[in-house]
Amino acid sequence: MDHRLSIVTVAAHDLDAARAFYRDAFGWDPHLDVPGEIVFYQVAAGLLLGFFEIGSFDRDLGVPPGTTTGPAGMTLAHNVGDRDAVRALADAMAAAGGTVLKPPQAGEFGGVFHAHVRDPNGVLWEIAHNPSWRITDDGTVELG
Repeated sequence: MDHRLSIVTVAAHDLDAARAFYRDAFGWDPHLDVPGEIVFYQVAAGLLLGFFEIGSFDRDLGVPPGTTTGPAGMTLAHNVGDRDAVRALADAMAAAGGTVLKPPQAGEFGGVFHAHVRDPNGVLWEIAHNPSWRITDDGTVELG
């Protein structure tokens, strides 16, 4: 089996807020944008992050409208090169409409320095720097 994750799609209660947040916080340009329906961002080689308007998301799943409640019990992580980059990105995310749940600080586990930020649609992000982890040029994550 080919072990590959190609697309992560999130049900978006507010697609316009998602579009503005990822543009303003991360500086991402859409890979594909269908106004009122879905927007995709190329977030890594071979990986798209999509935001699907929640009504369309429910119809695509074939479930009654209002069934999907949004993401819970998971985080998406963005690892950066140093503690200052954690602070800067957490600040940019807050300025773009995110909610800082945990301001930048030393974590309890594994020597990480991180922050947690919720985007306007409830997606939880960990912005982290771990000096014993490394991301290679090809995107491989090396855990120390």
